[in-house]
Amino acid sequence: MKDQAYSDPVAYGNGPDDSVTDVAEHAAVTHHTLRLGGRALSYTARAGHLVAVDPDSSRPSAKIFYVAFTLDGDAAHERPVTFFYNGGPGSSSVFVLLGSFAPRRIRTSMPDFTPPAPYTLEDNPDSLLDRSDLVFINPVGTGHSAAVAPWKNRDFWGVDQDAASLKQFIKRYLTKYDRWNSPKFLYGESYGTARTAVLCYALHEDGVELNGMTLQSSILDYARVGDPIGALPTAAADAWYHHKLGLHSAPKNLPSLMDTVRAFARGDFSTALQAYPKVAPDALNRTAQYTGIDEATLMSWRLDIAAGDGAGHTLFLIRLLHDQGLALGAYDGRVTGVDTGIARRISPNSGGNDPTMTAVSGVYTAMWNHYLNDELKFTSNSSFTDLNDRAFQYWDFRHLDPTGAQKGVDVKGNVVLYTAGDLAAAMSLNVDLKVLSANGYYDFVTPFFQTERDLQDMPLTYAAVRRNLTVRCYPSGHMIYLDGGSRTALKADVATMMDAAVADHAAVARIRSLQARHAPSAGRAPRK
Repeated sequence: MKDQAYSDPVAYGNGPDDSVTDVAEHAAVTHHTLRLGGRALSYTARAGHLVAVDPDSSRPSAKIFYVAFTLDGDAAHERPVTFFYNGGPGSSSVFVLLGSFAPRRIRTSMPDFTPPAPYTLEDNPDSLLDRSDLVFINPVGTGHSAAVAPWKNRDFWGVDQDAASLKQFIKRYLTKYDRWNSPKFLYGESYGTARTAVLCYALHEDGVELNGMTLQSSILDYARVGDPIGALPTAAADAWYHHKLGLHSAPKNLPSLMDTVRAFARGDFSTALQAYPKVAPDALNRTAQYTGIDEATLMSWRLDIAAGDGAGHTLFLIRLLHDQGLALGAYDGRVTGVDTGIARRISPNSGGNDPTMTAVSGVYTAMWNHYLNDELKFTSNSSFTDLNDRAFQYWDFRHLDPTGAQKGVDVKGNVVLYTAGDLAAAMSLNVDLKVLSANGYYDFVTPFFQTERDLQDMPLTYAAVRRNLTVRCYPSGHMIYLDGGSRTALKADVATMMDAAVADHAAVARIRSLQARHAPSAGRAPRK
């Protein structure tokens, strides 16, 4: 089969009031081979657009850019398909695409800085193509995706609006490529985990039942962002990695240390926070030992390990290696960056200035453009929007849970996003849904222990359904897959989850039966 290159003439604006009028569903189509597990896998790559429609009018509402990898030769209805996306909100899927489980991936020097070009793009020995076809979605305002007039990009920048558009995209993909009867999975990272919880329930409401999903680096309860109890084990992991623990004999095994610090965080540390400033000496001493921060400094922080300064720096991250003139990466505490001179005064919230993002932004930018243009053979005069800060600025975080209640409220009474209820509802209604929660020990943005607490506290009490949830942690950061060993381990865990979901033939039959109650269509499924 011959490759089909495509040059897209449409201008995709990424501003809040931008839109397009073109609704063509063109794609570049290329053919490749990947050696994986001793097998030669022939696959087809498609880079292009599908059009999502408004569920009420069925009029085109958004033109969404995607990249899909499908194995050649297999029967489509038996072959699983997985939909991937990043988070932000305002992030394209380029990070998970080039870093995780696509057939090709970038080579980085993580946790060290990846030097400037030339870079390397290589076949991915950890690709999930041996288990599933892979579809990477770029939400409206990211990548080459935009609203279709009269809608504007900002009409899709909100929790429910975003989930609704991705739901329509997925339904369009299932129709376009005859995949309605395929086992279906979601894979979301960061805000993409909140998106997954909402999207999963929205798909259920339209009769699209999932077999499983992966929540990587979760944020399910915004009311608990920055909770020092949830952050303490991550701080201890960072201190352990940089040999800053105050223990007389530092443990060689990180997971066992994390078990100890989890218990301390739940117990004496929680009590100390509530008792401040009357902190028990032993609790203060142990906090200092686990974090590598002296007692006087901890008291000045009110024991708040996650506290920040006015410029947006997390105090722990700029303090631990202060004597070396270095700051830790929030996304991966193994990574360090210069924190003296002008570097100390650059906002960590602008662009990719966090040390973790700085370490890999160059290789991502260069190799994505190379891969898209030269290997996938899709070209465009429009700028590819990998991160859209304006989407985050305009994002509507309001959301009601499936019962119609507003459950997200912070300590100040402000309404914030809470989606653990959506996840619990989806798992309760689809009792065969498999869920893998994957987390990095060194991730200070979405700390692993906070994720575990959020999952423990979600309103899901039925034991048999809870057993469908698996939680795993890896010696990596927010982008777990950028660590080679962690990527291999994560691939194995995702594959195990997928295999269990697909091998349970009775469960697959029940899921297909649920889905069959609603006629496949681009519009809204009938409700009882």
